[in-house]
Amino acid sequence: MTVATLKTVTPMVELAQLLIYGVVLGSIIALGAIGVSLTFGVLRFANFAHGDYMTVGAYLVLPFYAVLQLPMFAAVLIAIAGTALMAVTIDRLLFERLRQAGPLVLLISSFGVGLMLRSVVQMVWGPRTLVYESGIDLPLRLGALRIKPDHLTIIGGALLLVLTVHLLLTRTRIGKAMRAMSDSPELARVSGINTAQVILFTWVAGAALAATAGFFLALDTTLLPGMGWFFLLPVFAAAILGGIGRPYGAIIGGYVIGITAEFSTLFISAAYKPAVAFAIMVAILILRPTGILRGN
Repeated sequence: MTVATLKTVTPMVELAQLLIYGVVLGSIIALGAIGVSLTFGVLRFANFAHGDYMTVGAYLVLPFYAVLQLPMFAAVLIAIAGTALMAVTIDRLLFERLRQAGPLVLLISSFGVGLMLRSVVQMVWGPRTLVYESGIDLPLRLGALRIKPDHLTIIGGALLLVLTVHLLLTRTRIGKAMRAMSDSPELARVSGINTAQVILFTWVAGAALAATAGFFLALDTTLLPGMGWFFLLPVFAAAILGGIGRPYGAIIGGYVIGITAEFSTLFISAAYKPAVAFAIMVAILILRPTGILRGN
């Protein structure tokens, strides 16, 4: 880096650059946290395999895009459909049978599901780091700021999905049924809502968001079998911060966690960014256990 370049990197430029990185990270976290909140709100179930659903979704893009050379958009849609089918199948074979046993049994079983999915990914694709495309992704220049094209894809895609979730929950019958079950499952059943259909759609929506979040995470970084597991802490921190079971709160929590984690690199090493998410989660549990939007 030349002296002239160093002079252009002012504190304001550095803060603006970190804000961009924070919005990118927050977009990925928010999508994962919405899926966690939807599942918890409807099923009262903290699914700790959610991070590994993200991993599966990210890896499923690889054969269709890198091997079959389908357009990226088509490969992502196939990966989303595959992840949704996997989530529904796991629910039918395992979680549905354990639902009456209580949330603790479901929680422990989700750990096992996550471990199995991680092992399958490692057996199929190996433990090494993979990428969708090799080469250098040249950033776009906005004055002194640098923005990668992939970052624009992540931010734009996340905003589109957030809007889709909003329209789903407010304008569709199944979305209103999901909100009713989240507020009061017993009252929803008495009111004649088809709870089995709502549960099915909840898994599909949650898995679709997880797959997209996993794809965006891999697009921004790399593919690793443990990527979703390592990303689970900020996802749950965002869900808890916003109010567990509240999708809108998860959106707020995701961006707060992402932006705060990036700005924390001004004071601490970037390696400690996950610790920032953990610290925020602990603080919220102490000061406001129900989260910003008072979750379930």
